[in-house]
Amino acid sequence: MTTQPATPAHNEPQTGAGPAPRTLTEDELSRLLENQQFGVLASVRGTGHPHLTTVLYSWDAEERVVRVSSTADRLKPRQLRTDPHAALHVQGPDAFSFAVAEGEAEVSVPAAVPGDAVSRELLSLTPGFEDPDAEGAFLAQVVADRRVVIRIRVSRLYGTALDVPAAD
Repeated sequence: MTTQPATPAHNEPQTGAGPAPRTLTEDELSRLLENQQFGVLASVRGTGHPHLTTVLYSWDAEERVVRVSSTADRLKPRQLRTDPHAALHVQGPDAFSFAVAEGEAEVSVPAAVPGDAVSRELLSLTPGFEDPDAEGAFLAQVVADRRVVIRIRVSRLYGTALDVPAAD
């Protein structure tokens, strides 16, 4: 006795029936990176396994550099000094889009003096301070925290979007 494969009911969605993901252009990817603040930074552990962590980042499209603030003794900077391969995954404005920025990371020396080059670069990652005393306190704090800048020089950008029609 042979049986016929079941066919889906008329109103049930069929696998593969929806739109295919659309590859984002370089401009769309850059805008997505520019419009978001948080991403997932992937580095490589000594075992070869990925290490993922949510980070606040800044994207410089002109330089093609992602900047992340961290402290000198955290795992991310230690791993990136050993193996500089890194990727930042950024969720788009909906669950159907994303961008990934891949490249090699470099880790700055820790901020040593309030107002030095590293602390000024860290300051550039903030919205800024109207009060000079608040800015001075920030610059002193990055030195006390031994903050560093992780710079990912992006060699590859990729991502997709799934253009799903809006529900009525």
